[in-house]
Amino acid sequence: MELVESLGATGTVCVVGAGGKKTTLYALANRIGRAVVTATVRIPIFDSEVAHVAVTDDPAEAVEDATEWPIGVVPEREGNRYRGYEVGVIDELRERTDVPLLVKADGARTREFKAPGEREPQLPPSADTVIPVASAHAVGEPLDERTVHRPERVAALTGLEVGDAITAEAIATVLASPEGGLKGVPDGASAIPLINKVDDEGDERVAREIARGIHERAGVERVVLARMADAEVVDVI
Repeated sequence: MELVESLGATGTVCVVGAGGKKTTLYALANRIGRAVVTATVRIPIFDSEVAHVAVTDDPAEAVEDATEWPIGVVPEREGNRYRGYEVGVIDELRERTDVPLLVKADGARTREFKAPGEREPQLPPSADTVIPVASAHAVGEPLDERTVHRPERVAALTGLEVGDAITAEAIATVLASPEGGLKGVPDGASAIPLINKVDDEGDERVAREIARGIHERAGVERVVLARMADAEVVDVI
């Protein structure tokens, strides 16, 4: 299955989790072409990933005026990051355009795995697809802040202790949990978990174990195994 199709990248697509959110957003944007990258949380400067970034309070106007694609829309620059829009602005943008919207909807501080905080994720009610991401490379690493954003929350969901080795079962548990990867998914939206960084046969074995665990715990239609740095789908399970 092709990348855009496998990840349900039409309408408003929100990417959450850790281990490849931004890479996924940019890969999808460039594969789709006529698409918009934006955020409801802070996002690092990404001008090099799209044709143009518009800093604007009226993102719909910027999309309507765009002549090169894909584009980014953000409300404000803050140091080496852009701020994100309120979720209502994304809903309004969705009403005013038929261009796919690719939304970064939480943060992870470049870690490989995470569980959401109390105010995360920031998902617009108009979201059509939510993609919870985790990296296959997290398996076997210690459950600590070097690898995991909010390790204490992962521990609470999985029964692991901070410092324990992360297991495939733990990642599956978090991604399939309504307090983890499926937190706040709007009614009617599809959730498509993504296991990223499936770089070799060992990673693929781990990713397949995670995918099986997700299907045992949640009624998701599919789990995508991928190498998003190369915009490549390894398998769809």
